[in-house]
Amino acid sequence: MVTLEQVSKVYNEGTPQAFEALKEINLHVKAGELVILSGVSGSGKSTLLSLIAALDKPSSGKIEVDGEAVSKLPDLHASAYRATTIGVIFQHFNLLESLSVEENVMVPLAISQHPIEQVKAAVARSLERALIAHKATQMVRELSGGEKQRCAIARALVRNPKLILCDEPTANLDKANTHSFMEMIASLKAEGKTIIIATHDPLFASLACVDRTIHMENGTIVEMADLPQSPGAMGDE
Repeated sequence: MVTLEQVSKVYNEGTPQAFEALKEINLHVKAGELVILSGVSGSGKSTLLSLIAALDKPSSGKIEVDGEAVSKLPDLHASAYRATTIGVIFQHFNLLESLSVEENVMVPLAISQHPIEQVKAAVARSLERALIAHKATQMVRELSGGEKQRCAIARALVRNPKLILCDEPTANLDKANTHSFMEMIASLKAEGKTIIIATHDPLFASLACVDRTIHMENGTIVEMADLPQSPGAMGDE
């Protein structure tokens, strides 16, 4: 599903301020896998996700997602790729505070050619899946942190993406909402979604359906561990 070959990313390349954020990363994520990227802030996790999402371009190397080369997509094609293939859940949610929940979830469908009835049906399904349908008409600025997270999840799912990328998704959540998010991720994994989560939250160690944990330091992968699968979505409390 996701392949990176010799991927490097250098910011301010060719200047005295040059910084190598990623160094010759090789990674293969199979369809249906749930992979955790661990490491402290600045280890390269978020940069890696941004390259997979085609929000930025690598300095060198090759990235393929679902058979499509995304390393050097022009901006217009990159937007189309994000709209059709991936869903992204950001640390700070990146919601439009002046819009309602359902309006935020509708944003990824704004440029679609589908009839409005189909758009509304897709939004309704996504709100139900994220357990936030009861807040559909409420303004986002009035939501709690956990509710904003659910709105962000609904927005990420509205196009039924094959790949879901999560960047520090529980950083602004309390423990109860973190566990709720983890349960939702487990249900998406059960549906066959491919999921990559960048996090330094140790609670993800209790998520029993994680296939691999990849530890990063200073822009490199230093450890890759397959985790044994066990019944149930969550580990013992």
